[in-house]
Amino acid sequence: MIQSQSKSLSFFSPDYSNSSGAVFFDAGISAGIPSPAEDFKGEETLSLDNMLVKNRKTTFYARVSGQSMIGAGLDDNDLLVIDRSLEPINNRIAVCFLDGEFTVKRLRVEKDGVWLQPENPNYQAIKINEDNNFVIWGIVTNVIKKV
Repeated sequence: MIQSQSKSLSFFSPDYSNSSGAVFFDAGISAGIPSPAEDFKGEETLSLDNMLVKNRKTTFYARVSGQSMIGAGLDDNDLLVIDRSLEPINNRIAVCFLDGEFTVKRLRVEKDGVWLQPENPNYQAIKINEDNNFVIWGIVTNVIKKV
């Protein structure tokens, strides 16, 4: 992976040179009553890059720093999958460049303008105006978390 860093997000480019994939057991792991072992279907390989990345040339990873999006399930240190080719429409979670820094927020598009909406009541929404240096850099498609 190629890594670059801003104050609030660390960006990574996917490395497709070794995309043989990890072993995938398609056993339908139960989150309720355990299923019998005879239902085990065998093993395949699974590449997370192939599963999570639709547009290789426009997809990047970035690590979350902070708590402003915890209500959307984006916790500090989670890894985001970001596609720069997707259209930034209302209610999508976007990585934005705002006044010299990267941030991740939900887009709120209204008649009176564009807002960057955090998903944590401890943070204020940010109204974008013509004085801001603002670019919607990409749309978050997936989140990879540690448990």
